[in-house]
Amino acid sequence: MEKKHLGNEDNILKVVLFGPESTGKSTLAQQLALHYKTVFVPEYSRIYAEKQLLCGKTLTREDVMAIADGQLKLESELLPKANKILFCDTDLLETKVYSEMYYDGYCPPQLEDFAVTTTCDLYLLTNVDLPWEADAIRDKPDRREEQFLKFETTLKTYGKPYKPITGNETIRLRNAIRYVDELLKNHP
Repeated sequence: MEKKHLGNEDNILKVVLFGPESTGKSTLAQQLALHYKTVFVPEYSRIYAEKQLLCGKTLTREDVMAIADGQLKLESELLPKANKILFCDTDLLETKVYSEMYYDGYCPPQLEDFAVTTTCDLYLLTNVDLPWEADAIRDKPDRREEQFLKFETTLKTYGKPYKPITGNETIRLRNAIRYVDELLKNHP
């Protein structure tokens, strides 16, 4: 983990989709990247978990730093391809939240430091008002509201800039575009 800030390099803004599982983050990140003719960074923890699952393994707290490093690597690789904005389908702060939720409050100290000091220009906090979509990775459909509150509390605790994203897919995209347009207007 060598970089604390992957946005604002070369005037690239960083916008992170942030929130519990099955809240439309991946879909919205892709839609926004298409709308703004830029790239999005996929969620590395999903890629990593799917590979583990194929090998018959489950994630443990020992995997947290590998996931964090993989996320940073993806961001670094895609940053040069971004056009004004880099949309991220997660970030290290989200990795921190999930680590604490899944491993009884545990977060590796190095990740803790990086997660709270890495900067982002805007978080789009996705609410749990979309229907749950099960898959091989998602596993907590009954704890979504609790997770949402943890994500929102984390953003507030660390003073991160965020806007709430609610409603159906069309409304989410429309509001996200409005928030990103405001960000662009204030960062020429």
